[in-house]
Amino acid sequence: MEVMRKKHPNLIIVMPDELRQQTVGATKTDPVITPNIDAFANESLTLANTLSNCPICSPARAMLFTGKYPVSNGVVDNCYSKVADYGIELKEDEVCFSDVLSVAGYSQGYIGKYHLDLPKEEDAKYTEGWRGDPAKGGTLWDAFTPPGKRRHGFDFWYSYGCCDDHFSPHYWKNNASIEERVNVEGWSVEHETDVAINYIKNINDEYRDNDKPFFLMVAHNPPHMPFDLVPKKYKELYKNKSTEELLLRPDADKISIAVRSVANYFAAISGIDENFGRLLQVLKEEGLEEDTIVVFMSDHGELMGSHGRMGKNSWQDEALLIPFILRWKNRVKARQDNLLFNMPDIMPSLLGLMGLGGRVPKDVEGVDRSELLMGGEGRRPKSAYYLTAQPLFPEERRGIKTLHHTFVVIRDKKTGGVRVVLHDNIADSYQLKNIVDDEPLLVKKYKQELVKWLVQTNDPWIADNGLEAEFSCNLWDRVMIFFSTVIGR
Repeated sequence: MEVMRKKHPNLIIVMPDELRQQTVGATKTDPVITPNIDAFANESLTLANTLSNCPICSPARAMLFTGKYPVSNGVVDNCYSKVADYGIELKEDEVCFSDVLSVAGYSQGYIGKYHLDLPKEEDAKYTEGWRGDPAKGGTLWDAFTPPGKRRHGFDFWYSYGCCDDHFSPHYWKNNASIEERVNVEGWSVEHETDVAINYIKNINDEYRDNDKPFFLMVAHNPPHMPFDLVPKKYKELYKNKSTEELLLRPDADKISIAVRSVANYFAAISGIDENFGRLLQVLKEEGLEEDTIVVFMSDHGELMGSHGRMGKNSWQDEALLIPFILRWKNRVKARQDNLLFNMPDIMPSLLGLMGLGGRVPKDVEGVDRSELLMGGEGRRPKSAYYLTAQPLFPEERRGIKTLHHTFVVIRDKKTGGVRVVLHDNIADSYQLKNIVDDEPLLVKKYKQELVKWLVQTNDPWIADNGLEAEFSCNLWDRVMIFFSTVIGR
């Protein structure tokens, strides 16, 4: 193992769950109070078109770590008990981002929500337990990740699978057994930030090898539901705001759950902002700012009433777009960029920035955009990808997003029926109108662009129920598209 102190930068990724791009104050969209994130954005690279390509928790995390799309890494749905028969979890033999950094000599810490292992029934009494009666279709979500290969190179571990009790979180620390979980009373974001600060300070080398560069992942569960589990001091920031002042977006329907939840959702984000500020301050105090790449992002967004829905499993921008704000002082120029950036691109791009681009695994499907992130020249993609491939979900969807449009094909699993959605994101920035019937030439163009993505990601979906004919893509087309895609990456 190589020790690379000073030659390669430290890396910190802070990734709250379900924080949509529009809630960052610097975007000037949702009325959320985020002064620390805003100040951070002013001295950082901000990517305005970063996609959570399969916008639910486990697939997003697996794409981030593996640099692959869900069909290839196998994490096509959340890791919970109802998909156990499908084996949906991060495979032990996947070469993840953290595996690469471990071999390169990094100390690595993981703090917070992991959600990449299947829960086991025999472990239910030690985890969060059943949600509902197991005899009546109850589910298990929380899981213990045992020490060893399933932790993919993280040597400091303070994590859990999936637990939504934000005021009473629990964790397994380092080599503790499943019976030895740490139970905490307090808001999870604040507690995890305390642990992260201790990791950065590393007094007496308690958390890491001080002679090595480090990678720290801080994965908060808030602002993920339940939205009301937020400290009162952050709720106070929004207590005098009306629904009309909070749900400003023209596409936001005032459905009851959004009306009840939006102030708390924003309050949680303000709380995350305050704790992110604490972490940045410690980096400054420890003299680590210039040696550390800091990324603020999320795993996916949240509709919060937009288009009459809650949740995130959707192609609309409130679910699909995530913040991606990267600071590397005196190395990456502060600016905004409209680069179409896919979740699997993050792994190879960060490795490229860190001087480790030669270590990107050969089977990675994401593309190293580090030259573009540094402000240099490089090939810019024409489109980004969207998919939903959950085995228990009633629909399968595949689509693309360009700088101008969003195009989605939706197949009903029960009937086999297909419908198509096309939005003009410039003329109709809130995606209120489906213009598919008005733009037949665009539909044909984007169908072929989508085919490129399906071929590139080895997605068998195109052949299901005769859709190969629908897309006019025979074997020769596939061969030609494959080579054009590889050359044009």
